[in-house]
Amino acid sequence: MIRVPRAFPATWNLADLLEHLGGISPQRIRLRPAPGKARELHVIEIHDREDRLYELVEGVLVEKIMGFSESCLAIELGRLLGNFIAEHDLGILAGADGALRLMQGLVRIPDLAFVSWEHLPERRFPDEALPDLTPDLAVEILSEGNTPGEMDRKLRDYFFCGTRLVWYIDPQRRTVRVYTSPDRGVELSERQTLDGGAVLPGFSLPLAQLFARLPPQSKVRRKRKKNG
Repeated sequence: MIRVPRAFPATWNLADLLEHLGGISPQRIRLRPAPGKARELHVIEIHDREDRLYELVEGVLVEKIMGFSESCLAIELGRLLGNFIAEHDLGILAGADGALRLMQGLVRIPDLAFVSWEHLPERRFPDEALPDLTPDLAVEILSEGNTPGEMDRKLRDYFFCGTRLVWYIDPQRRTVRVYTSPDRGVELSERQTLDGGAVLPGFSLPLAQLFARLPPQSKVRRKRKKNG
């Protein structure tokens, strides 16, 4: 499970690497530095120089993807979560460009990340470019380019490193998958209510409210059919 830079088998080709990373698109892989050779420093340098976000997995730079509507949804959820967290003085909430070092050689960028004061005893924002923190809650807004394999791998990374709760939000299906472990998840529809469980007790959000400004599903289906 430890994601450290590695030398991939000499017999591998690009297809093997993409499959290993969850069947992702080759457009998301950075070739310089070469896969297997990237380091945390490269994540910081590319962000500072190009304003692009890359996660680091086993020495491979994988670009973070998010569409405009997904970004709007993340901001809306962040506003509601942030208000609750501030009101109850629970910790901090980072947004979609807040890269975290989950462990050596593994950098993830959740769309939202709640970190409780328990992990920040001085009760201040970290000043490192890549803080060594594991979120209590990690939220991912699924985009069209995210694959099931990629998200399963990311889910296991979060829980292996100590995350207690993960929400996978699917705007197209208007659902939220709530995970309390890599193998224990419950799917909520837009007719149901999302709560914070043991991580954010008292937080409650009707999903119809969260998804209210998304385009009608009929338009989404027509757009996907046209593009396909």
